Order: sequence, then structure tokens, then C-alpha cells
Amino acid sequence: MTELEKGPQGRRRGRGARERILGASEQLFREQGINRTGMDQLCAAAQVSKRTAYQHFAGKDELVAEYLRRFDPDVMPVVFDRSDLTPRERLLAAFEVPASGPEDITPMCPYIAAAVELHDPEHPASRYARDYKQAIATRLAETAREAGATDPEQLGEQLALLLDGAAARTRVLNTESFPTAAAIAAVLIDNAIPAPAQ
Repeated sequence: MTELEKGPQGRRRGRGARERILGASEQLFREQGINRTGMDQLCAAAQVSKRTAYQHFAGKDELVAEYLRRFDPDVMPVVFDRSDLTPRERLLAAFEVPASGPEDITPMCPYIAAAVELHDPEHPASRYARDYKQAIATRLAETAREAGATDPEQLGEQLALLLDGAAARTRVLNTESFPTAAAIAAVLIDNAIPAPAQ
């Protein structure tokens, strides 16, 4: 391989470029935001030329949408696809986040962050964020229906709102809000699911 075929750190150009671009976007978008991250900076972090970046993504808009798609393409399968939990337990599991120290506070939900930053409801990433948030509410409602909720759509929407509020509050206050949200969720779930007949 000639030196011209190698990238800045000796890597072969082109191989894995798409993954490097997406990896760099995940890091930079979370650390400094979408709008503050330029394509030049992304390309430098991914060790690709702008030409290579535009061969993989038509533009930054497409890259931002793909960045969001990769976070949770199956809509929380680690919660909703668990057969070892009852439907009620799956609803509560949506509020479980890994324990972290003060230096590891959960970053802002990437879907909320993108929607806030982009300002354009028709931006591909804004549309994807909206679709994702609707999918979460739908999966919560489906699980609430399985659990026997009297109004599963309402419970699904309430729990989705509670999840988003916990994510935003965690970021703003730099402290975990999910334990409190889980306690509120338990009350909502218990009120929505009739007690079994004695």
C-alpha cells in the first residue's frame, strides 16, 4: 500500500469510513451539539476527506438523521422484548438507567436534543425524532394493554411524557431524576391497571 492510500494515522482510506464518520458524529454531537459541529471537524475526527464523507452521506442533514437512527433502531428492545418480565414490570423497566457517578450523568436524550437544536420540524432528523418518540409511546401503550390498563393509550402517553421529563431534568440539574420518575410511574401504572378480583 502506498502512502497516498493511507489516511492520517496510517489507516487504509475508505475502509470503515462510514462507521468512523458515524462514531465521530456520535461523540461530537453529544459533546458539543449538532449545530456547533461542522463537517470539517467531523471529517478530521473520523480521519476522512470531505469527499469521502459526502460519498457516504448526501449532507449533514442525512448524517444527523442516521446518527439518531443508530441509537435505538428497535425501540428499547432491552425493555419491551423481555419475556422474563410481566407487562407491568416491563413498563417500570423503561425507567431503569444504569447507575452512574456524578461525572457520568446521562446526557440529554439525543432525540430531544436534536429537535431542540434543529428548530425545523421538517428536518429529516426532526421527523425521525418525532417518529421515534411516537414509537416509544406506542410500545408503552401496547405493553399497558397487555398489563390490563383501562386506557392503555393514555397510560402510554403519560409514561412517555414522564420518561422525556426525567431525561431533560437529569441533564438540566446534572442529577439522576429517573428514580423519582420510576416512583411516579408506579403510581400511574397502579391507578391505570385494575386490581385483580379477590
